[in-house]
Amino acid sequence: MPDRTLILGGARSGKSVAAERLLSAEPDVLYVATGGQDSGDAEWADRVAKHQARRPASWGLAETIDLVPLLASPGPTLLIDCLTLWLSRTMDSVDVWSDLSRAGLVEQRITELADAWSATARRVVAVSNDVGSGIVPADPGSRLFRDLMGRLNTTISLTSDQVLWTVAGRTLPLT
Repeated sequence: MPDRTLILGGARSGKSVAAERLLSAEPDVLYVATGGQDSGDAEWADRVAKHQARRPASWGLAETIDLVPLLASPGPTLLIDCLTLWLSRTMDSVDVWSDLSRAGLVEQRITELADAWSATARRVVAVSNDVGSGIVPADPGSRLFRDLMGRLNTTISLTSDQVLWTVAGRTLPLT
């Protein structure tokens, strides 16, 4: 039986560490980094280096937002970090920021991802930010991102075997 776990929380709440801890006993994990390369950004490079240093050397790495083929194929456990960056880069890929009417293309990709998530035969753990608990963003693009993030988290959550909430380094199950 597949085991699909979604770990939610705010920025810097400990989500990634919780996911890594959850899979720490597994020697064969494919860490799927969705953040992409941001050459020249020293702060981003430092974040990436810290994530890499925490992971066991036996874990593989895939840097991609093309998650559907990974979920559809057999292989080791996946740790997807994170769905928030997946959404941001997906929105970039369809240039939704310059034309908000392209949001339907993003919604289609969310549906495709959710279908692959619910059908995967792999064990998979995904990390995602809960961005809807704060203030209402001032501009339409940011409101669209927040709304799509809520839809993505809800859709993935409802087809997950386990959903965890991380706050201040503590992880709690959601039922």
